[in-house]
Amino acid sequence: MRHRKQHGKLGRSSAHRKALFRNMVTSLLEHERIETTDAKAREVRRLAERMITLGKRGDLHARRQALSVVRSREITAKVFGELADRYRERPGGYTRVLKLRRRVGDAAPLSIVELVDRAGEAG
Repeated sequence: MRHRKQHGKLGRSSAHRKALFRNMVTSLLEHERIETTDAKAREVRRLAERMITLGKRGDLHARRQALSVVRSREITAKVFGELADRYRERPGGYTRVLKLRRRVGDAAPLSIVELVDRAGEAG
């Protein structure tokens, strides 16, 4: 039975998976948009939304929890400053996943993960 098994292993060990998602969340918060496979996009979205929620909380414990995931102090400062202010009134849903295409080499479905209301977004 697959009860309570919502998230995939992606063919990696747990340490590799954790490192992969930490790197991807850091890149997403830095560049505010990344391109990846659909399965990775869904997992990264969960972590990124959690980091922004911690930024909105803003206390010391939240900052330490975010630093345990995000690999850069500069990006953590951005989360607790600029991004926390940008999403202060939004109750959730800070990211979106857009289906893109199939990758040429292995036909893996690709997606874009981006922050909603990005700086510099025309719209």
